[in-house]
Parts: sequence; structure tokens; C-alpha cells
Amino acid sequence: MAKISPVSIKYLIHANFTAEGALEKPDVIGAIFGQTEGLLGADLEMRELQKEGKIGRIEVDLKRDKKMTTGIIKIPTALDQSETTLIGAAVETIERIGPCDSQIEVERIEDVRGSKRDYIIDRAKRLMQQIEGSTDSREISNTIKDSAKVAGIQEYGDDKLPSGDLSGDEIIVVEGRADVLNLMRNGVNNVVAMNGTKLPDSIRTLGEKKELTLFIDGDRGGKLIAKNATDNARVKYIATAPDGKEVEELTGKEAYMNLRKKVSVEEFFRRGGSFRALEKEQEYSKPETREIELDEKTRSKLKKISSDNKGSGKAVFLGPDLEMVEKISARALNNTLKRSDARPSVIVVDGTVTNSAIRTAENAHVQIIVAKNFSATSDKVKLLGL
Repeated sequence: MAKISPVSIKYLIHANFTAEGALEKPDVIGAIFGQTEGLLGADLEMRELQKEGKIGRIEVDLKRDKKMTTGIIKIPTALDQSETTLIGAAVETIERIGPCDSQIEVERIEDVRGSKRDYIIDRAKRLMQQIEGSTDSREISNTIKDSAKVAGIQEYGDDKLPSGDLSGDEIIVVEGRADVLNLMRNGVNNVVAMNGTKLPDSIRTLGEKKELTLFIDGDRGGKLIAKNATDNARVKYIATAPDGKEVEELTGKEAYMNLRKKVSVEEFFRRGGSFRALEKEQEYSKPETREIELDEKTRSKLKKISSDNKGSGKAVFLGPDLEMVEKISARALNNTLKRSDARPSVIVVDGTVTNSAIRTAENAHVQIIVAKNFSATSDKVKLLGL
């Protein structure tokens, strides 16, 4: 049987159903194929359309409550608008699923390409602003200098860690090669990368001879790296990138400014990244119970955060006082909620929130999600389209 390519999907039919009895997913899918057979003629026979790759894999998400079964049906199509709406209308004619009386209602038909078009337009605007045609001699000179600095990257120790000039007594330790490149490009040469979150033996040995300053990203991952590094090596100072930024993204001015703000290991953890606080954060399992009131002030603040986040492709995690906890890629929202220890009270998303992300947010006790579009509804999480 041919499968529809995710790239060729044009529309996604979202339908809700209720049935008076206990059902399984195959009952629903069987009813869709069986009871629409012959309704729309040979050209729109759903089994044949799926074989030809014009209808994708039908997804069914159902819940049982006593003697009732409710759920959501999603049908992806590569058909045109009129053909897709005919398929949606045909599905609504189904009155029985398995042995049970049922009712199916198409909630909406989503133009999957719409969000892609919005992204393309926004991205094209940003690319337009980045077009550079200058032939200024200073820029050419700086480009040559940068190239020479990047070419000067060396490999340190048995782990072959990306590094600059480590001959001095003070060494800056960063997470990856991209961080080393950025710092060297901006004139910071006494730098070496861990090549990941696990501390290599070469860094541990280096700490016995040199004075180490750990330069971490401004997110929760940076704190965890700080804990791991200080547990396993002799680190004297810790410097942090601004909240939500990575070392590889910093300008030269930002890098120097934050390196000047370095503090001792003891001071760093006393300010909010203490070992005990981190351990409690990792072990914490009881969700925040204080309910956020959706008054005018709260809505106004969420609207501003959503507006500031527009076009970024990010999801912003907020605490109970609407303070930013973490900022991640919107595409990684579902996986981050599953794997991360972060327990946001509010999530502001630039884009569409999928059904699976909504269900994961319910399990994570998220109170409010703010986004442009939602692929499903929720009784447990307040969904706001600000």
C-alpha cells in the first residue's frame, strides 16, 4: 500500500466522534472505509485513494468513559479543497461504528500548507534584511582575520578537544566546538571545548595545572553542566551567557561582558544554582498547585509575551508568576515536556500546538497554553489564541 509523503500533505481533516459502547481503533478505521465505500464514486474511493498515496494514514485517538467512547479522527489528504471537503462530509454520514450507534462531526479542515507559507514569508523577510552587498575594505580585512583565527583551532589531549591557545594559566571551558569558534572569532583564544555535556578526562587533568573558568549557556542545561563539571574537576570560576542565549550566539561585546561577570563556584550556586536546589529540582514530582487567574492583567501580559515571541519558532515556558523559565524550539515542545524536569505553569508557542503536545501538557500539569492554532481541545488545560 502506498504511503502519503508528509511533504505532499495539503489538508488535515479533524473530526470528533462519540459512540454508545466500547470501541477499539480498528473499529473506527474499519467503519470509515466500509461505510463510505461507493458513496462518492470510483474516483473518490477511500481505499483506492490511500493506495495511490492521496490519503494518508488515518489517526484515531479515543477515550472510554463508562459505556461511552469519544475520540478524535485525523485524515491527511493530498487532494484539492473540493475533494477533501467531500471526504469530510462523507465521513459525517457514518452512523454506526462496530456494533454501536455513533455520531461523527468534522470540527475543521486545516490547510497544512498555511503555517508553512507563514514561515516562508517571515523567513524571507529576515533573509532580505540579512543580504549584504558591501565591499568595505574593513569588512574584507575582518573576514580574513576571522578566517585566520578559525584556522588556528587546535586539538587538545587524548580526547582531541577543539581548543585555542592553552599556554597561559587561565583557561575558559565551553560546551562545544561552535562555542570555541565564536569566542576565538571575537579574540578570546584561551578556550577549550568539552565536546558535550560529559566532562572529558583531558579537562579534569587540565584543571590540576590551570585556573579553569566554566562558560555555560544561559539555560537549565547550562546549570546541569556546571554541576557535572564542578563535581568532577577543579573549576575556579563560572560565567553564564544571558538567559535563553547560548555561548555560540553571543556577540564579542556580550562574551566579554559576561566573562567579566564570572563568579566563584560557591557564589554561583549560592545565587540560585545550588547543588541542593538542583537535586531537589530533579527529584521534585509534586506539581505547582496555585491556579493562575485569567484576569485582564494576566491576559495583557501573556499577549505581550506572545507578541514578542512571534516569528521566533520558539516555545516559552513560564512559571506561576509568568516569569520565563526556559525557551526551546516549538518543534521540540512535546519531547521536551516528556523528557525535561521543567514543570511550566504556562507555555507560549509560536505556531500550532499538536494534539500529542496538548496531552503531554495535561500530564505535566500545565495550566495555560497560548498559541496561534491548536490541533485539539482540552478539558484540563486552558487554550488561548491571543
